[in-house]
Amino acid sequence: MSVIEKPQVGAAKKADAGIIDCDIHPLPKSAKSLHPFLPRRWQEHAEQFSGHLRQPFINTTQYPRSAPLICRRDAWPPSGGPPGSDLAFMQEQHLNPFNVTKAILIPLFGNVGSERNLAFAGALATAHNDWQVAEWLEKDSRLHASLVVVQDDAAAAVKEIERCARDRRFVQIMLAPRSSEPLGQQRYWSIYEAAEAHGLPLGIHSYGIGGHASTGGGWPSFYMEEHYATTMGGPATMSSLVFEGVLERFPALKVVLVEIGFAWVPSFAWRMDRLWEHMAGEVPHLKHPPSHYVKRNFWYTTQPMEEPNNPADLRRCFDQVGWDRLLFSSDYPHWDQDDPAYAFNMKLTPAERRQICRDNAEQLYRF
Repeated sequence: MSVIEKPQVGAAKKADAGIIDCDIHPLPKSAKSLHPFLPRRWQEHAEQFSGHLRQPFINTTQYPRSAPLICRRDAWPPSGGPPGSDLAFMQEQHLNPFNVTKAILIPLFGNVGSERNLAFAGALATAHNDWQVAEWLEKDSRLHASLVVVQDDAAAAVKEIERCARDRRFVQIMLAPRSSEPLGQQRYWSIYEAAEAHGLPLGIHSYGIGGHASTGGGWPSFYMEEHYATTMGGPATMSSLVFEGVLERFPALKVVLVEIGFAWVPSFAWRMDRLWEHMAGEVPHLKHPPSHYVKRNFWYTTQPMEEPNNPADLRRCFDQVGWDRLLFSSDYPHWDQDDPAYAFNMKLTPAERRQICRDNAEQLYRF
């Protein structure tokens, strides 16, 4: 993890001859920024009732963050508004100095995927998508969008996918791993069918408020525990999609685990294979070992970057996960973002850096 106050511009330009950043978080300038994209009914609802989540905390996650809005201190735009709300400042601070040739927006505000009022959630999803187009994509051709959907209302999600998929600036369908039920459940399958039909990967970002404790043992005591508990959504999502047969039914479906880490993948795949050898009769719909689906259908963003004391350990991890499965991401403007110039604590050849920072994303997202 690299947290810096001022970008090391020279180092970044020397290190990267153009990168694709697969995780940037935009924010609206104010609570009413989405109103122009919402019907009047839902504008009034947002002002009077706000959202409805399965937790007793309003408009926040369960633990106070170590920085306001989870953002680095120097990311607040001089023009006002929260970090990630000013395109010009994002260009000046991140896109231009680091030579970001393309970037994928992942809007996390509003908790659309966790909203219990599904009609309101559907209106919010449409508003999020139209807001991304009007305020971001139309103003900078480097930017691409994640298609926000109501995952607990699969019919509404498919309708929104059909509405937006013709705009190729939407490059993935955004889902939350902390969901009401494991994502492999058949209630979600029509979303996967639409994703496969349109050639859109699933971008499963570490967030969501499903109403369940963030760890299998209950609520942790410290923010540090909560912060790293987000990684637990990765194995849970992977095992559900594999064992429920999603990837057997939709073999061309691409799944990108965003901001969930990747060092856990090899050992988790090994364990799934061993269990499958002994209990394959429980899941006869799987025609291959679990690791087959992991290698074929999953990709991972690099942030949060694993940083072992011995750089050779990280290289071995890359070898096991697959160099073609890793996509560079910064997580801008969050406090724990990874600087493109210093994200890897091992020496990469120019070809290796180009593969992770650009080539893999170009191939996956068809840029």
